[in-house]
Amino acid sequence: MVELKTDTSIDAMYEAGQVVGRALTAVREAADVGASLLELDEVAHQVLREAGAGSPFLGYRPSFAPTPFPAVICASVNDAIVHGIPTGYRLRDGDLVSIDFGAELDGWVGDSAISFIVGEPRVADVRLVETAERALAAGIEAAVVGNRIGDIAHAVGTVCRAAGYGVPDGFGGHGVGRRMHEDPPVPNEGRPGRGLPLRHGMVLAIEPMLIGGGSDGFHAAPDGWTLRTDDGSRAAHIEHTVAITRTGPRILTAR
Repeated sequence: MVELKTDTSIDAMYEAGQVVGRALTAVREAADVGASLLELDEVAHQVLREAGAGSPFLGYRPSFAPTPFPAVICASVNDAIVHGIPTGYRLRDGDLVSIDFGAELDGWVGDSAISFIVGEPRVADVRLVETAERALAAGIEAAVVGNRIGDIAHAVGTVCRAAGYGVPDGFGGHGVGRRMHEDPPVPNEGRPGRGLPLRHGMVLAIEPMLIGGGSDGFHAAPDGWTLRTDDGSRAAHIEHTVAITRTGPRILTAR
């Protein structure tokens, strides 16, 4: 069931989204060569504490997970697509990092992700991240009253495929509200004009995931959480929480 949020609720979700934006900005600033993923998790955790917010990630355990998630960020490096568990791994020059983060404030959730390169970037990685950002922008542009879920999915997938990148099947965006994952699912590929109509008050996490080698294949790492590319190529993951409104899409996790 899809819950339509009131304008007041969307304003409250914006406040949660601003906590997310501050945390991701702080993590990006701290992500120097030599910083550990656990240190980045602590940076994000401190932002939550200062805001009086909670983490929808910490302790989360969906049906596929062997254990509850142990951190407040997902930190996915290089060939990791999503759901990376922060460890003592220290960032190296040229690493491609994706950070996914959520905050719960006054009963409402914000959810967003960024991808960036540490130190000296490789040209191929810059192109991959820039394409992910363009795919997200295209998906947000399609998130208007009168369109359908398939229009968002088609917009995202068209950008990804045109650039020659893979798109992991079965993983994409979702509704957001009182919980981190709500209906409806928002695929990263689809047919325009199909799927659930977009209405004022729907709030969606739109999140392109791109595989740099062009293959769609991925597998779960031994930790049971991290998804890695089958071909070892690098991946990018970008996300914003977006409200569908009569005046157009409103980004609730803007940084």
